[in-house]
Amino acid sequence: MMLAAEIRVAMAGVGLFEDELTRQGVHVDRVDWRPPSNEVVGLLGRVSVGLTQISIANEKALALMKAAHPFLVGVGTASTLIEGMSKRTILHAGPPVDWIDMGGPMRGAVIGAAIYEGLALDPDGAAKMAATGGLEFVSCHDRSAVGPMAGVVSASMPMWIVENVTHGNRAFCTFNEGLGRVLRYGAFDREVQDRLHWMTDVLAPVLESAIGHLGGPIDLRSIIAESLEMGDEGHNRNRAGTLLMLRRLAPHLVTVDAPSSEIADVLRFISINDHFFLNLSMPAAKTIADMAEGIASSSIVTAMARNGTEFGLRIAGTGKKWYTAPASRVTGLLFPGFTETDGSPDIGDSTITETVGLGGLAMAAAPAIVGFIGGTPADALKTTEAMYDITLSENPHFRIPSLGFRGSPFGIDIRRVVGLGVLPVINTGIAHREPGVGQIGAGLVVPPMEVFAAAVAGLADTL
Repeated sequence: MMLAAEIRVAMAGVGLFEDELTRQGVHVDRVDWRPPSNEVVGLLGRVSVGLTQISIANEKALALMKAAHPFLVGVGTASTLIEGMSKRTILHAGPPVDWIDMGGPMRGAVIGAAIYEGLALDPDGAAKMAATGGLEFVSCHDRSAVGPMAGVVSASMPMWIVENVTHGNRAFCTFNEGLGRVLRYGAFDREVQDRLHWMTDVLAPVLESAIGHLGGPIDLRSIIAESLEMGDEGHNRNRAGTLLMLRRLAPHLVTVDAPSSEIADVLRFISINDHFFLNLSMPAAKTIADMAEGIASSSIVTAMARNGTEFGLRIAGTGKKWYTAPASRVTGLLFPGFTETDGSPDIGDSTITETVGLGGLAMAAAPAIVGFIGGTPADALKTTEAMYDITLSENPHFRIPSLGFRGSPFGIDIRRVVGLGVLPVINTGIAHREPGVGQIGAGLVVPPMEVFAAAVAGLADTL
């Protein structure tokens, strides 16, 4: 005969018996499950006719993504690296968006970029140029690039060059400015402009020279893997990744032919910027995810991105097509003096990290992240465990110590998301809703379910 304390019960649906079982000493695990709606059943029924071809396509996509091996190969300038990049082209995070529909942080970053490029002398002039068609707006993802938060890239900005050496595809990203009042959060004042020009005139040349002295590319997949074992998750916590990169660069930085004061400034800038490595983990993730793009019949997510107005989703089976819905609000910890109403809707390309099993999907690797976004270490563990339900595999390169070095959840499947009603968890920063203010906090957000349902319908149309 078993004692009540030895019994564990999983309970779903209406909890009529939960209180009584608990009173008797039975351990009850509450499962948040309910039968799928008729609409969901219909959607999944449409794709079920192609079950075999979807499975074969997903196996191919997963194999290519797992084989991808991103390396940092150099530093360049946006105008020379990015296809069709003119002086008046502005890349931005998320799915395509026009000036009239941009939120405050995106508008602020566009204004700052126009001033940085010398296209406008002041914010009013920049805003007028943007409103009257004087600037061309293009999604970063449509130009093999990614950008955190507003993700704005203009022609003169220095870029990291990341290459998947297994397959040869590349991705690009700007340098990280640090936290607070920075361009990617929509700030554009003199402090922001001075930093951007220093990054162009000093930081980029010094880093380019140091990388040249290395004698070979830097293995980013290896650094990300090691950083997870040191408490990072690759999105909102990059302290270990930054320190590992600094360790690789420092011996070569001190040999660069530049004034010692400039080298000292570069070392200082990197050492105090915990998010420095984010702008390397993002293009590394993109080179991985892009390997699945265009694989017919695959239900795997290849991009999640937000422009501050809409959330956008891409899946392998429908290539570059965006599925969009209004961006969600981020909930979390706010800096003193700000309230939830001050925050912008979700924004940024940094969700490319979640797409390959980092960020919110790997929160169990980074219990300290809760000090930045809210919650408890137990919440971080539960979040990652839940993400295995909506993914098809585990990343063999990104392992989580607290889960017995299990690979992080890998290969988000839109069918599982819709069928289970479980959305990918994203941890991210919070920008002020008005242009020119900057960052006001950080927290968690989930995408709108509509984009996953639309993607399932879109995939069904191709079968």
